Amino acid sequence: MPKMTPQDVEARSSAPGSADAAPGGIESFGYRQELKRTLSSFDLLVYGLVFITPIAPWSSFGFVFNASHGMVPLVYVVGLVAMVFTARSYMVMSAAFPVAGSVYAYAGKGIGESAGFLAGWALLLDYLLLPTLIYVICAVAIHSVLPALPKPLLVAVFLALNTTVNIIGVESTAKLSVVLLFLQIVLLAVFLGLCLVGLAHGVGGARLSMAPLFDAHKISPSLIFGALSLAALSFLGFDAISTLTEEAKGGARAVGFATMLSLLVAAGLFVLQTYLASLFVLDRASFAPGDEAATAFFIIAKTVGGEPMRWAVSILGVLLSGLAGALTAQAATARLLFSMARDGMLPRALAHVNARRQTPIRAILLTAAITLVLGIFMVDQLELLTSMVNFGALAGFLALHVSVVIWFVGKQKSRQWISHLLSPVLGFAIVAYVLVNAQTNAKVAGLVWLGVGVVVLVVVKLRGGRPGALIEEET
Repeated sequence: MPKMTPQDVEARSSAPGSADAAPGGIESFGYRQELKRTLSSFDLLVYGLVFITPIAPWSSFGFVFNASHGMVPLVYVVGLVAMVFTARSYMVMSAAFPVAGSVYAYAGKGIGESAGFLAGWALLLDYLLLPTLIYVICAVAIHSVLPALPKPLLVAVFLALNTTVNIIGVESTAKLSVVLLFLQIVLLAVFLGLCLVGLAHGVGGARLSMAPLFDAHKISPSLIFGALSLAALSFLGFDAISTLTEEAKGGARAVGFATMLSLLVAAGLFVLQTYLASLFVLDRASFAPGDEAATAFFIIAKTVGGEPMRWAVSILGVLLSGLAGALTAQAATARLLFSMARDGMLPRALAHVNARRQTPIRAILLTAAITLVLGIFMVDQLELLTSMVNFGALAGFLALHVSVVIWFVGKQKSRQWISHLLSPVLGFAIVAYVLVNAQTNAKVAGLVWLGVGVVVLVVVKLRGGRPGALIEEET
């Protein structure tokens, strides 16, 4: 636990040049090294790729296809450009503040405690709901094939498996992530190979075309960014690497490298697979709303590989990506809760670290409990879950970019204009535009969640305390 007071930490981290004190470790910010440093750069890269999921576009292809008028790969190219600025901001802030907590820690130390709490609160909307969303997607897929298995039961079984792995330790999480990532890559490689064979034989009318990448008659900024608000979910995950900073053997440098590399690799795979898939539906204007749009990629898989490939994509693909993504999502959520609790912004009991396994076991169990409740009660609310997760992530990205500018330019008087001003300003503008073009229900649900966070913060401040301290006093 921290031995310094919050005021001491803030004063020390705000001192000139403290951003360069990263090599001194988290002790420079008043914390003890309690989590186990075992993750290599490769482990972090795998973690990011598993969280992002190389086959993420499979579940959203039909929706993005409709929103972009068939230019799905172009949407992912634009998404890569947008997310590169965000990844860059994560790199510079993780180097300045090499502690767990991601955007919560960066906004709290870069801007101020209140900003940090609200950024963390927004990010919680993403992190708490993302495991639920993934388990629900898996449950729906299995239930469609085996209707005798209730969806809530499937959610509970998947959750129990991943929670056990997370409790055992971050090393177990890393090892299982490698296996699940390998299986996803194999399945993706088979699909890409079948696409190339099908393209060579003109299966389903497939032919080489630039239309999926650019169609001057259809393209417009609002169309592309509106589609990107749907595709944004596919990119979520590279940011979660920053929650493992205190468990990375290479520290902030390894985290920054893995953050950018995982984004570039995943985006490249997104563009490649969606371009090849689009060539088999060149003559289709859209997919019918509902089940056809939700299963659009499965339809293409059947075209290129028959019923076996459709089954592999719809069942194996969902399970491999879902279990892997939820495993890493739970780990990231637990680290965010741990970091906020350690600072007294949540009940300090959640900052407890198991002495033998060196994992935040209480935060892991709370994450599992919340996921179970949400999974049971929202198992039929897939669209709402998706929209709320996107809002939380994008709101967190906005706070991240603001933190870079205020900390480096405003407080540290940095003159590195490209890294500390131009890049985060461009990143902020792009993310803000995507958020403005997001679905209405996403913005309503997200703003309600932020409103609750503001009320909590105001009440706490009026009482002269901190959120975590207030909860402890009342309980």
